[in-house]
Amino acid sequence: MSNHQEISSFIWGICDDSLRGLFKQHEYGDVILPLVVLRRLDCVLEPYKKEIVEIHNQFKDKRDDTSKIIHTKLGIKFSNYSQYDFERLKQEPNKLDENIYEYLSSFSSNVQDIIQNFGLQKHIEKLNSNDRLYLLIEKFTTVDLHPDVVDNHTMGQVFEELLRRFSEMSNETSGEHYTPRDVVQLLVSLVFTPDIEELSKPNKIVSVYDPCCGTGGMLTIGKDHILNTISPDVSVNLFGQELNPQTYSICKSDFLITDEEPDNIKLGSTLTKDQHDSHGRSFDYMITNPPFGVSWKNEEKIIKNESKEIGSRFEVGTPSVRDGQLLFLQHMLSKRDRNNGSRIGVVFNGSPLFTGDSGSGESEIRKWVIENDWLECIVSLPDQIFFNTGISTYIWVLNTRKSQERKGKVQLINGSELYESMKKSLGDKRKYVSDEQRNQILDTYLKFEESDICKIFDNQYFGYTKVTIEQPLKENGIVKVDRKGNRKPDSKLRDFERIPLSENIEEYYEREVLPHLSESWMDRKKDKVGYEINFKKYFYKYKPLRSSEEITRDLLELDKESVNILNQILN
Repeated sequence: MSNHQEISSFIWGICDDSLRGLFKQHEYGDVILPLVVLRRLDCVLEPYKKEIVEIHNQFKDKRDDTSKIIHTKLGIKFSNYSQYDFERLKQEPNKLDENIYEYLSSFSSNVQDIIQNFGLQKHIEKLNSNDRLYLLIEKFTTVDLHPDVVDNHTMGQVFEELLRRFSEMSNETSGEHYTPRDVVQLLVSLVFTPDIEELSKPNKIVSVYDPCCGTGGMLTIGKDHILNTISPDVSVNLFGQELNPQTYSICKSDFLITDEEPDNIKLGSTLTKDQHDSHGRSFDYMITNPPFGVSWKNEEKIIKNESKEIGSRFEVGTPSVRDGQLLFLQHMLSKRDRNNGSRIGVVFNGSPLFTGDSGSGESEIRKWVIENDWLECIVSLPDQIFFNTGISTYIWVLNTRKSQERKGKVQLINGSELYESMKKSLGDKRKYVSDEQRNQILDTYLKFEESDICKIFDNQYFGYTKVTIEQPLKENGIVKVDRKGNRKPDSKLRDFERIPLSENIEEYYEREVLPHLSESWMDRKKDKVGYEINFKKYFYKYKPLRSSEEITRDLLELDKESVNILNQILN
């Protein structure tokens, strides 16, 4: 069994056989996922098992922790000095409850962190007392999850498929899940491909960071893209942070098994406790898919306090507490390389494009990004491309050191119609971006030329000044004035004009407002500059209404069909 669908189905079958009736469906993942990880770790350690136990027994009376000696002597990154593994646990069914605790406690500390964050221990007694623990161990010994049999790419797909099913049973929101691999492949190609020349230099070392890394799929796919399509000689160091203990544990275990550095993956909220903040840590590349439309109300106090500090991540402003997507964008930009620049790719829903009026946190963040000339490109994706939401999504590409031809410009690519329909839906995912369509979008991006699916605008095109238009307060037709003789404004008649930054405000007012409101005036003290990106408007294609003759002709045809059907019924 090496196909991810076969393995996923097998593991799903274990859930049905072993957990049904004992656990609620939304609890299945808490039990099954840690066992999948432990079985994979077991398979990796199996060839070293005898030597690990021997080295431990040799040094256990001299050292409290023998793991460092074991790892150095055998050239491995983790270990378990217990005589037990899944196969040996199965051989002593009557002592399983005590043996499994010895087995779990004998892992090296880097695995202990994973086990504790999975929280499996709290389920062991329940499983054992209901005769399900042995059944689970027995079933898992029949599947070989060694990386030579099930590579990391396939294993990642297995975890993602299981997480998708578990999340559907838990009724999780669209913002609490992972990114489909066709979307990730498009994102990493947009982020890394423009740097082919730089990445092809000898002895190149780069860092890639994901502040919402989940199971680590986006990071590992990004690294694979660099090594497989650009240069196999690049040294790529991966970094990430994840809030969910379960997905953090999966990611860290994957890094333990591969050549990655597991300590580069941190647990906790990126927004309130950045675990990569030491010594002004910056990254060459950053890629992520932050939660869509998820409230940060529980973290509001800490974030708002930080936003008051000069030079802090959120100094420019904060978005509505109902949606924290733009907070992650600010966080990543705070980690830009101020000397050599950074490239950033992030998946958003439509909200960060336009929510918030001028002066709001969202608008101020957009203003900050665009006026600093960091926004390079936005690509709209097809709807129904995520597993548990059908909403429209967008890839933002940011570059803190744009090329000369891109300076002062933002490129928009309409990829909403570039998709293939899936033969079988996976949750809400009914569409995918094929390799050919991904290459079409990438070529459009690299050419930097306008077309049916590509528009290029100056930065200021997205900005506007919100101007307050006042009209006089009247009583019995007489204009009211204050003590200084100034006209009093009628708040009920107050209006606003959003004047593009490319327009002269006085000229616009005289041309567009004054002819219709001859007694009005502008209160320029209340001017506020805002930014928004009305993506769909820029690619809107007018469809002329059908003529009355066409509509009449169709109605007459329908009438004839109705008469024919009625005649058939009566006859």
